[in-house]
Amino acid sequence: MTEQSERTRQIERVAVIGAGYMGGGIAQVLALAGLHVTIADAEPSLTQRHLDRLCREAEDFEARGLFDPGSAERVRANLHPADSLSQAVAEADLVEEAVLEQPEVKGPVLASIEAAARPDAIIGSNTSTIPIGDLSTNLTRPARFLGVHFSNPAPFIPGVELIAHAGTDESVVASVEALVARTGKLAARVNDKAGFVLNRLQYVLLKEAMNLVEEGVATAEDVDTVVRTTFGYRLPFFGPFAIADMAGLDVYQAGFRTLEEHYGERLAAPAVLTELVEGGQYGVKQGGGFVIPAGDQAALIGYRDTAYARLGQLLRELGPAPLGALSVDPRPVPSTHVATERDTP
Repeated sequence: MTEQSERTRQIERVAVIGAGYMGGGIAQVLALAGLHVTIADAEPSLTQRHLDRLCREAEDFEARGLFDPGSAERVRANLHPADSLSQAVAEADLVEEAVLEQPEVKGPVLASIEAAARPDAIIGSNTSTIPIGDLSTNLTRPARFLGVHFSNPAPFIPGVELIAHAGTDESVVASVEALVARTGKLAARVNDKAGFVLNRLQYVLLKEAMNLVEEGVATAEDVDTVVRTTFGYRLPFFGPFAIADMAGLDVYQAGFRTLEEHYGERLAAPAVLTELVEGGQYGVKQGGGFVIPAGDQAALIGYRDTAYARLGQLLRELGPAPLGALSVDPRPVPSTHVATERDTP
């Protein structure tokens, strides 16, 4: 047996508790990967309605070319409703909790999951911001607990944050990491700090965008235009560290100097950036940077230019987003349940 196989366990049966928008999307992803997926919500009739909705959605996605041919049949074959939480989790290798983003709701649900699940079952939470260590206090076996944070909409967003708390067993993280790879998504291991990576960055961006509107610098519409057509245009292909490496870390240091003069210490150059620049590391052009070594930029620039041009072609093909013509879903899901997480960032 290899070291990798000793550290990881194949996950074949998954239960998703909370089958609303996020939980349902996660269940679709896992079903498409060929896993046996059981869903449960507040009551059996609601669980069945969610199952019917998820199957209809899969058919619609396939008809529109968003899912591969045969996907709807695969989802229908692999998704199963349960009459109760305890029934859903009884045989699961992994249980993914996807209920309301409130500790007072998640805590009792997690305790109920652990009480009904196998002792060796892995328990994951799809929390967007709550520290995993805080949630782990609801469990008697916290070593098998971690954050498994999908993004909205789960079937189409490729990144998944894996968040271990201080007591999470490494084999648990490795097993879920292998599962995420099996779904075709990309996992990033993240340390346990409130908001993790995704929402610390997203919330800071939104807060500063609101500050700009409050200060009268630009309207909300113009801020959105700037974000999506400038630095946001790069983000599908390059993260902030790669973008900085390509632009020049010395350039960023100078920019931070200007921002600090006007906005104070909160926008001063971070020490990690200053240390690189003072050590002669300016990014791709000299010395290497955060994630890209120095060297010939021809291949990188060629990829960049092709990527941006192709994105432009796609946006022209799609046309502008219909922000002024939002319609109501003709098949709303009843909102009488208390345990479903509707929209997480």
